[in-house]
Amino acid sequence: MLEKLNPNDFPQIFALMAESFPKDEYRPYQEQKALMEKPEYQIYTLKNPLKDEIQAFIAIWEFVHMAFIEHFAVSPSCRNGGLGSKILNQLTAQCSKLICLEAELEETPLAKRRIEFYKRNNFYLNNYTYIMPPVSKGQNPVQMHIMTYGRPVSKEEFDAIKSTLYSKVYNAV
Repeated sequence: MLEKLNPNDFPQIFALMAESFPKDEYRPYQEQKALMEKPEYQIYTLKNPLKDEIQAFIAIWEFVHMAFIEHFAVSPSCRNGGLGSKILNQLTAQCSKLICLEAELEETPLAKRRIEFYKRNNFYLNNYTYIMPPVSKGQNPVQMHIMTYGRPVSKEEFDAIKSTLYSKVYNAV
């Protein structure tokens, strides 16, 4: 189902990313593409084999003690059909580490729907204060939630997650 990104498909991934996320939540094209050189970072895709087009992607940072879903998007034409849940089920079945992600605050109907989607897929909303650092120069920090798969985390675990994200994903230490 999911396959590692073919670098030739990166323009499609970036277009879907730009369509699916607020500007402060993803890097400019060249910076985002450069992440593919990092061994901890992988993008997995689901393609429509008949049209050779991306239906969904999930971008993951894998560290020793945890995996972080930085971006996850389903093409608008494929949404609300269970595809997102199938992808998360495949990922969680294959990953034995703690899986976490960032979710926007429940300030819009779309943000509320996203959080409910993750909750339906066994992610827990951890009620600790978290600010996502700017992802690139000139971009803004964003207040977010950290959600974790399978269980909530303790304050100590949350602090370790935050420290890893700040130092390895955002270089913000």
